[in-house]
Amino acid sequence: MPPSTIHLRNRNLAIISRSCIIYGHVIRTITQTQAQTWRDQNDAPNGWSALEVLCHVADFDDIFYQRAVMLLEQDNPQLPYFDHNVLAVERAYNQQAMHEVYARFLQSRTRFREFFESLADDQWERAGNHPERGHFTLWDALMQVATHDMTHLEQLTRIIAEAKP
Repeated sequence: MPPSTIHLRNRNLAIISRSCIIYGHVIRTITQTQAQTWRDQNDAPNGWSALEVLCHVADFDDIFYQRAVMLLEQDNPQLPYFDHNVLAVERAYNQQAMHEVYARFLQSRTRFREFFESLADDQWERAGNHPERGHFTLWDALMQVATHDMTHLEQLTRIIAEAKP
């Protein structure tokens, strides 16, 4: 693997580690009740609460991990589709304990980072078929995690910023 590719991989691994820590800093600024009631006004009237955003990120961290394992262990797997709105209702996101969700997210992210760090250079190109993106490699999986984190960190911090007096 060229040095620039290794550098890019390591930078993205650092991003997904730091973003997880940032979520922790952000949720420490709000209470459980605030997390349940402060909502994304961009999607009003049914915008997700701050807690629902955190639950989504934690659940999809596990989903992304399971998909990555499929890419590594199977030849050209069809990756499963998950409807994030259905999961929010089925798993009662807004009834969960915020700090327990974050603890679960930390565990998931540690496992995910260790998974990525264990990959041999030739394994990064292992691929399957993503239900929304088509051809999808383990490189794509790492980039998806980093992008997903940033998208929802922006959403979470905006919810809090707009709700605070």
